[in-house]
Amino acid sequence: MGYLDHVSELCSVTSTRKSKRKNMETVEIKVKMDCDGCERRVKNAASSLKGVKSVDVNRKQSRVTVKGYVEPKKVLKKIQNTGKKAEMWPYVPYTLTSYPYAPQAYDKKAPAGYVKNVPQAFHAPNSPSAKYDDLFSDENPNACSVM
Repeated sequence: MGYLDHVSELCSVTSTRKSKRKNMETVEIKVKMDCDGCERRVKNAASSLKGVKSVDVNRKQSRVTVKGYVEPKKVLKKIQNTGKKAEMWPYVPYTLTSYPYAPQAYDKKAPAGYVKNVPQAFHAPNSPSAKYDDLFSDENPNACSVM
């Protein structure tokens, strides 16, 4: 039986190739668009990529949202090939930040309700104010209840 098992292992077909399926991604890109032709050119370039499920262009915000099984760098490169200035979406909603008016976070060119995605805008966990906030919070059972 040992010889037959060895021969059957040699003859069996096994696939050593691993399939690498891309994850569903939502890629947001800032693109300067002036007219309908620019918008159409960017939309056609993004939708021509393999794996793209939907493309949403918002010319007022200079924003392109691509959803699908794509790599963000490939989408950015494809849109830059149209001749338009493009970069990854640099903004986050100001409601997600602790300090939306921190230096370098507030941007006059940002769409309404957005600030730049910089570390200064977020709450630092090791800052002294974070320690005091946790010390006197209502969730702390050891907090002083003098008041």
